[in-house]
Parts: sequence; C-alpha cells; structure tokens
Amino acid sequence: MKFRSVASYFFIAILCIVLFYGDYPHAETPVYVRWVDDGDTIVLADGRRIRYIGINAPEVGHADIKPEALGVEAKNFNKRMVFQTYVRLEFDTEKNDQYGRSLAYIFSPADKFINKDILLSGYAHYLYRYPNIKYHSILLKSQRTAMTSNQGIWCNWNETAGRYIGNKNSRRFHLNDCPLAQKISPDNRVYFTKRWDAFWQGYSPAKNCLPGGAK
Repeated sequence: MKFRSVASYFFIAILCIVLFYGDYPHAETPVYVRWVDDGDTIVLADGRRIRYIGINAPEVGHADIKPEALGVEAKNFNKRMVFQTYVRLEFDTEKNDQYGRSLAYIFSPADKFINKDILLSGYAHYLYRYPNIKYHSILLKSQRTAMTSNQGIWCNWNETAGRYIGNKNSRRFHLNDCPLAQKISPDNRVYFTKRWDAFWQGYSPAKNCLPGGAK
C-alpha cells in the first residue's frame, strides 16, 4: 500500500510537469514575476530583468525618455497578464541584449503566449531581431491581425505619404534622408511610401531616426 501511494504521488508530479510545459519542453522552470517595468520588460524575483523577444512596446517615460502614446496602457496590460504570477521562459539563440537583459518568450501556466497576446492587443509592434526568430511567423501574423482589427496603436491610424528605406537584413526602416539609410547596400534596400506598409512587412522603426524604435 505504501509503495502504491508513493508511485501515485510520483505519477501526479510527472503529470503536472507535462501539463505545465505543454509543447515547450525546453522552457525554464516556473519563475515568479516581481515587477513589470513596461509593456515589454519584467523583473523576476531573482533580480533578472527579462526583455520580451519579438515585440517593442511604447515607452512609459523615464529619465530622459519621453512617454509615448499608449505606453502606460501597454504596461498595465502586461501587468494584468503576468504581475506577481509564475511564468515560463523560453529562450532562443541569443540569450542577452546589449543592456544585460535576458531575452525570452513568456508563457503563462495556462500556456498563453504572452508576447503574442501583447501584439494581438495592439500594445506593441513586432520587432524582428535575428537570430531570435523562432516564432517569427506567429508574431508577425499577430501584428497583422491587430492592424486589420484596429487594436491599440493601430487604432485610427493616420499618416501622410513619405519615403522610407528599409534594410532587408535588419528589417529596420529609416527616413529617406537619415544618414544610416544612405549606408544601406543598394541590394539590401526596400522602399516604402507609408510606415503602415513597412510594419505590415515586418519592419520596425530604426531608433536613430524614427520615434518608436527599439530600445
């Protein structure tokens, strides 16, 4: 009877692990979210700062950085999803960014893909960053869904025609007269007359010459 009881507990423990990890067996063990910095960055109980892979949310404003439209709303949405809860982290090829933050895909215990949900709600734009492109297709599709349904930053979109130059390698787009744009190899250039079209193709603003660029 005692052996059977131990075996039962062991089976339940294994079942819980399988259910929690779902289709992502290489994800890290559950971690607790102590703080939410903004719409795309969280702080764990162990002090690690995690930057979500594949998204760039509007700035909430701090130090010398001005707040952007829907920055606070994006942060609040992120808080509702993960604040003071346990999440799973899944990593890609590049583990850290230039600021020392860990780069990860975030999943809830119910297997909700948080990076994807933030894009679907229009509280961030897709940020292509090679080599971390494991979920490129899913994330870009989520952004397009938000764009066509006028969610968040895509609501009441208004712009005048202009001229932008994108880099096929980095998937960043620049103002036509940006010095960095002129350095792009002709073979790697792609031209847009609207920012909307650049976003639709999975390009994001270059931070050095356009607002809303990656941080």
